[in-house]
Amino acid sequence: MKETPAHLVPMAHTAQNRCFGCGTANPSGLHMEFLQAPDQSVVCLHTVPNTFEGPPGYVHGGVIATILDEAMSKSVRTLGITAMTRRMEVDYLRPVHSGAPIRIEARILRSEGRKHWSEAKILSEHGSTLAEATGLFIELRPR
Repeated sequence: MKETPAHLVPMAHTAQNRCFGCGTANPSGLHMEFLQAPDQSVVCLHTVPNTFEGPPGYVHGGVIATILDEAMSKSVRTLGITAMTRRMEVDYLRPVHSGAPIRIEARILRSEGRKHWSEAKILSEHGSTLAEATGLFIELRPR
């Protein structure tokens, strides 16, 4: 889990530095760093600190949803666009332990015009799927 496979490259993006999910300038954020695979999927190797707990020892469900949303958003970003969540559905399959390494993966399912469908999952360090989501994202266009 701790290694970064050679085929994954750091994802360059122009997200605001204060983004709760990935912003380095947000002192209370998750500070997620994403890597891009050759197939345009995204990966994040992360450990959620206990400051984001719900029940002791477990990540809060809203934070789990945020992680999945952030990953799906980054998968859409691989298309070179910025989009916002219109709808998402989360399945919480197993508890996500705080302080434990996890792997987050996301990929585009399909795109139609400004609409982009994506899926994401959170995996334990042993490869078990802990949570998964699907979402619809709408491309932002300049005013």
